[in-house]
Amino acid sequence: MSMRLDYFRTFARYNQWANRRLYAACAALPEVEYLKPRASFFGSIHAALNHILVGDRIWMGRLTNHDPHIKSLDQILYADFLGLRVAREAEDAAVVNFADGLDEPTLNTTLRYKNLAGEAQATPVRFVLGHFFNHQTHHRGQVHGLLSQTAVPPPPLDLIYFLREHSPDG
Repeated sequence: MSMRLDYFRTFARYNQWANRRLYAACAALPEVEYLKPRASFFGSIHAALNHILVGDRIWMGRLTNHDPHIKSLDQILYADFLGLRVAREAEDAAVVNFADGLDEPTLNTTLRYKNLAGEAQATPVRFVLGHFFNHQTHHRGQVHGLLSQTAVPPPPLDLIYFLREHSPDG
């Protein structure tokens, strides 16, 4: 297997692992704390987690030529934690499945799509995937920071911890 394919497959699994850890910590919050308005870009832990799923669905829709019917980056897809968590698990499984099906010719293509403003874009698939995983990490970091404002300690989410748990070379 190529190093690039291995890289993206590893990140798909890391993403799933990090999301499970973050959602497990959020599950320990009382609902009022989970939904509480907080000084942050999206305004709450729930809204930030929703945004990560929105972004994932947009990009996976573009990569798989499927319209996720997302209208805005702050669209609330699920009003409650349980619905969001179930959807997150399903999305992460789909991301792993997608990554497992990748091949080098696909990584070397250019994805042509329209952004939410309707503007035509063209980006190499390998950079789309890099952005996809970086975007998740960025916003998980925001949720991690918001969790530190609660009584629930945020879990370690660093890639190195995932690799130590899951890599024979780690």
